[in-house]
Amino acid sequence: MFATIRGFTSLQRTPQADLKLGSVLAFVAGATNAGGFLAVGQYTSHMTGILSSVADNLVLGQLALAGAGLGAVLAFLLGAMTTAWLVNWGLRHELRSAYGLPLMLEASLLLVFGLFGAAISLLGVFLPLTVVLLCFIMGLQNAVITKISRAVIRTTHITGLLTDCGIELGKLLYVNRQPGQPPVRANRDRLRVHGQLIACFFLGGLAGALGFKYVGYISTVPLAALLLLLVLRPALDDWQRLRTA
Repeated sequence: MFATIRGFTSLQRTPQADLKLGSVLAFVAGATNAGGFLAVGQYTSHMTGILSSVADNLVLGQLALAGAGLGAVLAFLLGAMTTAWLVNWGLRHELRSAYGLPLMLEASLLLVFGLFGAAISLLGVFLPLTVVLLCFIMGLQNAVITKISRAVIRTTHITGLLTDCGIELGKLLYVNRQPGQPPVRANRDRLRVHGQLIACFFLGGLAGALGFKYVGYISTVPLAALLLLLVLRPALDDWQRLRTA
């Protein structure tokens, strides 16, 4: 079991390992996004919509709302930047858990949200603080799989995945009737990969919404535990190596 899990975040990558990790992260992203909506009334992976709302609110003179939206966008950007910093630092120091460092940070933040969300909700800063936190987590996570898979897989941008699926389905259903012309062929592997990621995001969304509805903030704790499980073996290897160095 641990040998299989180790491959999810190992430095030696394969397309199969990327897809496994991407599927898990898509599930986590869907759960966090859906559960976060029930907590704060806003989806936090949808930067297109948030940035559009900034423009709308600026035109309408709603400067406070525009500032909040801009803060969410900047938090997502900072999350992606943090992933780049952590991964490159880990690679420079030859850590086997280099790709897992951002996931450890994400797990820690989800634990904070899950364990202290109810207490923080009593404070007046709960809503903006939670939106910024969740946007940071989304940027952090999406950059992890983007960097690992060399931008082949993303886990929070379902619009792009649906677009790619539509393109491949269009090719799949195209009727090749022109003799002498190269046939139009769908990339079935890409269609399968994108379909799997979309399904995992949707299932994660169901799990996150149900979890938050019935048990509240604590529902994010299993998500944090899942992320830590992915990183545990490489992190322990680094710990043992540093102790014996």
